[in-house]
Amino acid sequence: MTETQSTLSRRTFVKGSLAGLAATGAAGTALFGCAPQSGTGAGEEPMAATGEETAPDEIHWSQCNVNCGGNCVFQWHSRDGKVLYMETDNTGDTDLQARACLRGRSMRRWLNSPDRLLYPMKRVGKRGEGKFEQITWDEAIDTIASELKRVIDTYGNEAIYVNYATGMYSKTGNPTARLLNLLGGYLNRSYDYSAHMIEAVAPYMYGTSLDGSSLTEATEHSDLIVMFGNSPAETRMGGANASWDFARLREAIQNRGGKIISIDPRMNETVSGHPDEWLPIRPGTDAALCAAIAHEWIVEGKVDKESLDTYCLGYDEDTMPESAKGQNKSYKDYIMGTGWDMVEKTPEWAAPITQIPASSIRELANTIAAAKAPFITQGWGPQRHTNGEDACRSIYMLPLLLGKWGLPGTNNGERESMALTSLVPGLPAGENPVTLSIPAYQWVNAVDHGHTMTATNSGLVGGDELGTDIKFIWNYAGNCLTNQHGDINMTHEILVDESKCEFILVWDTVMTDSAKYADILLPDAMRSEQMNLQTQGYTEWYSGVVLGTPAQEAPGECRSSYDVMADIADKFGVRDAFTEGRTHDEWVKFLYEQGAEEDGSMPTWEEMLEQGVYKRPVEPYIAFEAFRNDPSANPLGTPSGKIEIFSEALDEMSRTWDLEEGEVIYPIPVFQAGFHGYGSVTEEFPLYCCGFHHKSRTHSSFGFIPELEAVARQQLWVNPADAESRSIEDGDLIAVTSPVGEIRIEAKVTPRVIPGTVMIPQGAWHKANMNGDKVDEGGCVNTLTQYKPTPMAKGNGTHSMIVQIAKA
Repeated sequence: MTETQSTLSRRTFVKGSLAGLAATGAAGTALFGCAPQSGTGAGEEPMAATGEETAPDEIHWSQCNVNCGGNCVFQWHSRDGKVLYMETDNTGDTDLQARACLRGRSMRRWLNSPDRLLYPMKRVGKRGEGKFEQITWDEAIDTIASELKRVIDTYGNEAIYVNYATGMYSKTGNPTARLLNLLGGYLNRSYDYSAHMIEAVAPYMYGTSLDGSSLTEATEHSDLIVMFGNSPAETRMGGANASWDFARLREAIQNRGGKIISIDPRMNETVSGHPDEWLPIRPGTDAALCAAIAHEWIVEGKVDKESLDTYCLGYDEDTMPESAKGQNKSYKDYIMGTGWDMVEKTPEWAAPITQIPASSIRELANTIAAAKAPFITQGWGPQRHTNGEDACRSIYMLPLLLGKWGLPGTNNGERESMALTSLVPGLPAGENPVTLSIPAYQWVNAVDHGHTMTATNSGLVGGDELGTDIKFIWNYAGNCLTNQHGDINMTHEILVDESKCEFILVWDTVMTDSAKYADILLPDAMRSEQMNLQTQGYTEWYSGVVLGTPAQEAPGECRSSYDVMADIADKFGVRDAFTEGRTHDEWVKFLYEQGAEEDGSMPTWEEMLEQGVYKRPVEPYIAFEAFRNDPSANPLGTPSGKIEIFSEALDEMSRTWDLEEGEVIYPIPVFQAGFHGYGSVTEEFPLYCCGFHHKSRTHSSFGFIPELEAVARQQLWVNPADAESRSIEDGDLIAVTSPVGEIRIEAKVTPRVIPGTVMIPQGAWHKANMNGDKVDEGGCVNTLTQYKPTPMAKGNGTHSMIVQIAKA
């Protein structure tokens, strides 16, 4: 049987799959499983028996290493050094299987894409044009080493920046930090694009960030789930991720008469099939809703004052720090209209802001207060607005006010838990001699005017001032130079100016929009083309390890990043320090055996080579349970050791930071509209706009695979009322304009989005003539997002937009 006979052609795949979709109305596993079929599609010759014996398929394990956090398990079937098809995890009990989602099962399309980068290349056109010529690996490595040395000698190591990127997760796959630390270090990054605002501000309230209870805990004990902007069915798909947890949670809640409420501007994929109630809300106004709920509880006497006095500071005057006493700065003062703005936060106040009727707000407040174990959770959408620092803390307040946190079945208002247990260590990076870091979203400012950036005007951490501009960008496995960054048009103008950033290195598998800005562009070998080692990702219900062997040969001249970086290290005379005498595969074995020895119960190396996958369940987790049980023995990481509803540190920032006009840092959780938030629409831009995660992509990963684009098209969601007034019909090509850009996108006219707001899936690949009109034909939402870092975190409030739409 030949390879051509044993695999589906792309033509047959698309033709047969779309015919099936037309018949069923949904994407089935046949579309993505890609297993060879005994029958044929239209226009294909039957698979004839050759009479020859064929070698049995080889099985190679791997994972979906892109950043949805699932790291679901792949089981590749290969023959003669080429992947034929893929199955997913079928090991162990069915309740303990990390089965890949339909998106992940299309990875073979990526692995064997005709768009794979195959050779090292150098730029021959202007930056951003995407014009390159092939060069040798020797020339590429010499150029990179020479530019590194020049920039370090001229500007210092602080001028080297490793851009945020999550297109590949592996214990050994990206040794960038290890290499650069041997060369004197690089400019550090604080926070990340996914959870920038919540990561920055949560420690001022809780002493830590991203520490929520698990959905498995809610499954066992909760009687009410309240989800703010949280859709696991889209953001965390797959059997190794929270969508599986949520499916079990839904059944458990319903079986014991509980309820699930989703608060979101659109009826998302999680809402559409599962919760009992969808509460539509204007994007960016979650804090106003929370303030009105708090008001109801205060006037109805439902607040747990004893719990607040015991565990928290700043709810009312009784627990305010001495520096703020007698000034009406408490949270209760703010809610009741005796605080700084003298506005009582009644449901009637919140209704026109949120578009939720006052009666519905009161009903929601009563429902939450009546629950024995309410599990209140937020996705990272609410914090990704320009008022995100206040939005996430406002949601935190709901369980605190009731005293229903740290107990069975409850949560503290955070996103569902991410276990993040790692049974094996990663490749050691060593210590970075550069201690200074910039907020992740500030890198474009650091390219443009880094020498003027300070701790108080730019949120620098670990030093008072940067003192230099970024001159060398190292971008490995990421599309955040443009596509996933705010305001692509502005960012383009900064990147193409070679007097600013003088050298850009990009390392990827296909030509992303960000790759077009490379001076040197390197082709990476994918995880399934080399030995790979990785753990379970973000999942909360199991810990595990996958040890993968190469499923096929890397195409062209693709090489592992470890081998290439070892060659770069050699140019600086530090190869031995970089490798410590080990090859990449020897490091994989070394790291696995380190973890196994420390753990004491994992399989041996030889056993893992045979079985590929190791899993074990994780117990449910209650956030801050130890602190709740004994606050004196288990203080939090805040200055007081308690939950700081009022933060003296944030209060100090509000007085001492160099903030732009209109910017404020609040010491308590409040509602403030934020830049391009509530009240900012105009006659020219009369609609609010918000991005959301799309099921066909993980951020921009998978965004170039045509089969996925055909199944889940890039569409702007618009309410029928807004569409009718503009004579827009479902399926129309429309123009979307904002103050900074314009895109073309197909319209999806649907009541599943709130009137006055349009929603655009993020991650679509930017396709524009940047030397012409700059109109983006790819529908990339970041063409529309204005670059405006948030006041405190200096983060990416890119869900706050104002736009106009019209037929194209």
